[in-house]
Amino acid sequence: MSLSKLKSAAELAVIRDQMEESGKKLVFTNGCFDLLHAGHVRYLQQARELGDALLVALNGDPSVRALKGPDRPLNPEADRAEVLCALECVDFVTIFPTVRVTDVIREVKPQVYAKGGDYTPESLDREEYQALMEAGSKIEILGLVPGRSTTSIIQKMSAPKKLRLGVLGSGKGSNFGAIQRRIDAGNLNAEVRIVISDVANAGILDLARSHGIRAEAIKPGKFRTKLEPEIEQRIVDLLKAEQVDFVVLAGYMRMIKAPLLEAFPRQIINIHPSLLPKFPGIESWKQALAAGETKTGCTVHYVDNGMDTGEIIAQSEVPVLPEDTAETLHARIQVAEHELYPAVIATLAAAIK
Repeated sequence: MSLSKLKSAAELAVIRDQMEESGKKLVFTNGCFDLLHAGHVRYLQQARELGDALLVALNGDPSVRALKGPDRPLNPEADRAEVLCALECVDFVTIFPTVRVTDVIREVKPQVYAKGGDYTPESLDREEYQALMEAGSKIEILGLVPGRSTTSIIQKMSAPKKLRLGVLGSGKGSNFGAIQRRIDAGNLNAEVRIVISDVANAGILDLARSHGIRAEAIKPGKFRTKLEPEIEQRIVDLLKAEQVDFVVLAGYMRMIKAPLLEAFPRQIINIHPSLLPKFPGIESWKQALAAGETKTGCTVHYVDNGMDTGEIIAQSEVPVLPEDTAETLHARIQVAEHELYPAVIATLAAAIK
C-alpha cells in the first residue's frame, strides 16, 4: 500500500492533462466510503474499467458529518484514505472537506465521472452536474451490488443482539413451537440454535427440522430419569458449539445434573404445569384435580439439581372448572404455557447485552 496515491486537486489536474496528452482517460468518482465493503470494491473495480486510471475523491470528516449526521464517520478520513489507497483498482485519492465535490471537479476536469445506481444524471446535485458539463465529463451510472450497503451493515451492527437458545425436549414440542412462532412473527428477539432430544423419534426434532434448525437425538443411557455424566457432557458440548446463551427445557423428561448446571449457571429454565411449589413432578394437573384445587396454572423457573425446585421467574394462573377432566385442564394449562414461556424469554432477551 502506498500513500503516494494521495494527491491534492492541483496535482491531479496536472496528471489529468498528462493523461489526456497520451490519449488516456481519468475516471473520477466520489463518496464517503465510511465502512468499506464488497459493494464498494466491486463498484470501484467497475469504475476503473471505464478508463485508464481511477481517482476517488473522498469526503473529509466534516463533510461526512454534514451529510450523514454527528455519529458519522465511523472511521476517520486518514483511515478511509489509507484503505482506498490499498486497493489495486484505485490509482489516486484526494480528500475534500466540503459537502459538495464541485471544486475538485472544476479543477481536475475528469474525462469520465462514475456514480452508483442509486443516482441518475437528473438526480445529481445541480451544482456538481453543471461542473461536469463544463468539464466535458461523460457521466456513467453503475449498477448497485444487491444486498451490499453501508446502511444495512450499520443497521446489523446496531441491532439488539439475539438471545441464542438451545432447546431440550422429549415429546411433541408444543412449547418449542410456541417460542418459534413468536420468533418467526418478529415478536421475540431470539433464535433457536439447536434442539436436542433424548427420544430419537420425538416430534420436537421433526418440528425443529421443519424450521431449518439443527436437531440432534442423544441416546439416554441406562437411567430412566437422568443422564449419565458423559452423555450430559455431550449435550453441553453441542450447546457450547452453538454458542447458546440460555438452555430452554420444553417437556424434557430428564433431571439436569452437574455437567449442564455447571456449564450454564442460572442459564437453564423450565416450564412446569402447576403453580409451584405446589405439585412438582409428573402430571401435575392430575394432582391438582385430585387435591380439589380451584386454580392451578404454570410456572417458569430456573433449573437447579432438584425436581422443580429452582427459583420462580413467572407464573400464570388457570382456573379449575367444575366440569374439568384431566385432559381439558391440561389443554388449558398448555394454552397458558404457550403465552407465558415466550413472554419470559422475551424479557431475558431484552436484558442481554
